Amino acid sequence: MRGTDTTGAFDKARNGLWASIQKRLVNLYEADKSFKNSLRFTDTFPFAAQAVEYEVLVEYTKQHTKLRDLFVDEVEQLGVLVKAVKTKPYTSDEKKQLFTLILGYADLLWSVCSELEECVSTKHIVNNEWEEAKASFERVKAFARLHVKGIEGLL
Repeated sequence: MRGTDTTGAFDKARNGLWASIQKRLVNLYEADKSFKNSLRFTDTFPFAAQAVEYEVLVEYTKQHTKLRDLFVDEVEQLGVLVKAVKTKPYTSDEKKQLFTLILGYADLLWSVCSELEECVSTKHIVNNEWEEAKASFERVKAFARLHVKGIEGLL
């Protein structure tokens, strides 16, 4: 049986994670809205950059970069969260709850940021930072899923 101090610490961690995710979602959806607004000039992708007015292209590039940078930062934070949960003395079920919250946020993050790959110009250059963040994102998700499913589920 667990002590009240440990249960209280877990409840505090879960509530803190939930509050953090809600704040992060506000930022994510604001960035998503700005990015989508910057795409009003077309609904065909990839689009021909040379056919777009300079000011419109500058705004698109600004919002694309802003969303990409947010993704990179969020992936880094997800990695930190996963490592923190892994090292805490919570029960397996408690860790599963936290990893499930993290995975839920990760799915929402990708549902928004995947547009960065789809909504591009014909002259889009692949960014190394983006590629590294995607690889890290996949590792973080795989690690969290592994802990939700449990090692014994793989044997």
